[in-house]
Amino acid sequence: MIKIDGGRVTGTTGQDGVTVFKGIPFAKAPFGPLRFAPPVPPDPWDGVLAADRFGPRPPQAPMMPGAPSWNPDDGLDILTVNVWTPDAGGSGLPVMVWIYGGAFRFGSADLPLHDGGRLAGQGVVVVTFNYRVGFEGFGHVPGAPDNRAFLDQVAALRWVQENIAAFGGDPGRVTVFGQSAGAVSIASLLAMPMADGLFGRAIAQSVCGIYFTPAHAERVTREISGRIGSLRDSAPEELVAVSEAIANKDITGNSAKWGPMGFAGLAFAPVVDGEVLPDTPWNALAAGAGRDVDLIVGYTRDEYQMVHAMSGGWSAGLAPAMDVLAPSGAESSYRAAHPDISDDDLYVRLMSDWMFRMPSALLADAHTGTTYAYELTWAPSPTFKACHMLDVPLTFGNVSDQMATMLSGGSPDLPNLSEQFRTAWLGFATTGDPGWPRYEAGVATTHLFDVTPSDVDDPEAASHAIWSKTGFPAIA
Repeated sequence: MIKIDGGRVTGTTGQDGVTVFKGIPFAKAPFGPLRFAPPVPPDPWDGVLAADRFGPRPPQAPMMPGAPSWNPDDGLDILTVNVWTPDAGGSGLPVMVWIYGGAFRFGSADLPLHDGGRLAGQGVVVVTFNYRVGFEGFGHVPGAPDNRAFLDQVAALRWVQENIAAFGGDPGRVTVFGQSAGAVSIASLLAMPMADGLFGRAIAQSVCGIYFTPAHAERVTREISGRIGSLRDSAPEELVAVSEAIANKDITGNSAKWGPMGFAGLAFAPVVDGEVLPDTPWNALAAGAGRDVDLIVGYTRDEYQMVHAMSGGWSAGLAPAMDVLAPSGAESSYRAAHPDISDDDLYVRLMSDWMFRMPSALLADAHTGTTYAYELTWAPSPTFKACHMLDVPLTFGNVSDQMATMLSGGSPDLPNLSEQFRTAWLGFATTGDPGWPRYEAGVATTHLFDVTPSDVDDPEAASHAIWSKTGFPAIA
């Protein structure tokens, strides 16, 4: 039994000696009178909380057919935290706090892919938590703060600072790590003054380059309000359904109306509101934000390949994508660097660069503190290659997960690649050194994760040169 700020909690200890505490509230349910409000600390509880089950998922649609579904009957006490510790009675262990991805509209901490037991068994305290997604977390609401998802994350990180010592962790050695929208969250937290001092190291895996201006976020809200009426009085499931319909049927494929979002199909993204988020991470970091935080940032070689493969090879068209997304003259530069590339492969490369690879590379350029960079080049499946999300099971070591098996094609090299990732991430969380040379803008030394790993200078130099001209301003 452990005593924390809210009261006493008990967890469950597995055969490997790791004790897990699930579903501990770090904020009140953000619904009813608290809907669209900043997170509010939970009320303390009487007796002992049996922390033996995950809290409810945030309201959302299934990420894909067959994916776990959100059930409104599970309740709305969604802001909960989970802790895996190898030494609940000890002290001073490094702490790793995972922030999940999910295109800003999906995600939860209870997925088997995010089980922290394997990492914790190697000598760290692992924390995961839920935060609001979709409109609840990122939608613009007049009179309410933007970026409520980030406010949830800050509240969870404050909970870690105040309570993690009781679980054997060192609040002075906190590393945040996350992938996709989770990496965007980390990049944003680096730019947010209210997150200063909440973590000392960060690992951003596949940072997306999509941020909205307030004007763009307001446009989305007008579309939703026109179909749902009162936002504050709408049922969470109704708001999810309307938001999904707009994202899938109105925004996706409609670049004439929605510009770049016609290619991404996103209704929600972080808003550069000047308050919660003062500026884009690239601008903020270049100006010195986050300089005291050690950073690992990287991407996979074929980020967009999974989306492309699962759509049957469909594309919105190379010419319009180049016209809307890429810097001027990009196609000729791409073809000069890759003279034999097909239109289909160039489309995948363009989408990979625009969505994840180059935002990550430019974040490494912008960071003025200690920086390390990587690229996952291991391509175990001829269908998915080195695709987006392949690094998640490698990070946690949950290589028997269904997603890991699908993306890797059951490759026998899966355990080896996972060992590489976990060794690097654990080393960084413990000592600040992942095991390869630091990144310096201009040289851009990058670690390649593959069956035989290596360190090279700027492996994507051609793309890097193309995108360095324009960067990733917020979408108006």
